[in-house]
Amino acid sequence: MREKIKDIAIVCGGNYNKIVKMLQRKVTVKPQKCTSNYVIYGEKEYPQCFYRLQYPPLVLFYYGKLELLNNNCIAVVGSRDCDDYSITQTRWLIESLGKQTVVVSGLAKGIDTIAHQSSKQTVAILGCGIDRVYPACNRALYEDIKKNHLLISEFPNDTKPLKYHFPWRNRLIAASSKRLFVMSASLKSGTMHTAHEAMKMDSELYCLPYPIDNVNGEGCHLLINEGATVLTKEVVMDMIKTREGEFG
Repeated sequence: MREKIKDIAIVCGGNYNKIVKMLQRKVTVKPQKCTSNYVIYGEKEYPQCFYRLQYPPLVLFYYGKLELLNNNCIAVVGSRDCDDYSITQTRWLIESLGKQTVVVSGLAKGIDTIAHQSSKQTVAILGCGIDRVYPACNRALYEDIKKNHLLISEFPNDTKPLKYHFPWRNRLIAASSKRLFVMSASLKSGTMHTAHEAMKMDSELYCLPYPIDNVNGEGCHLLINEGATVLTKEVVMDMIKTREGEFG
């Protein structure tokens, strides 16, 4: 059954609804080549965090250390077109939370890239095929994460990075941790979608504050008005003190 589900997922290009329909109809497909590791829903190694989702992935393709998702994870997201302020604060946040913290993000330009690069342990969740480097400028980072950390996707092999894949991918980033840090966001963005997915799961949401006229912070301020915690030095220090042993 394990091989059958994997084969169907590859034939369907990772499309959740198509996979479910084919399994319900008990469709048989030809064996499919899989170049990566993979884990099936319900298996012992399946990351516990994704059981939080209404629609948890049926198959996850990955390279690296799958067990990282069962460690002290935080999800860090933000704009592709970020400024020096958000870059500096992202680096400070990750350094402050300590080397045992696993940072989860989406391998996009901007804050995602800074988050991965600043961490000692990191997980990149892709919105395209597991063997596809997107964006291309992050090839070196992709290869480093693949070799030393964890690279994971619902999408098999060379699945293209289609626009509608990313909102679906964002729910995995939101589910990966009970703490989501939003370091910059425009009002209409994938970052805001990830934040609202986290709020649906009652995750702790922290947003970096900005000057009132800084467009990079418009999404952060809206989320704060919706109930997110303002991310300050005091909040981070208190988080470390009250969760002794979790960070460090």
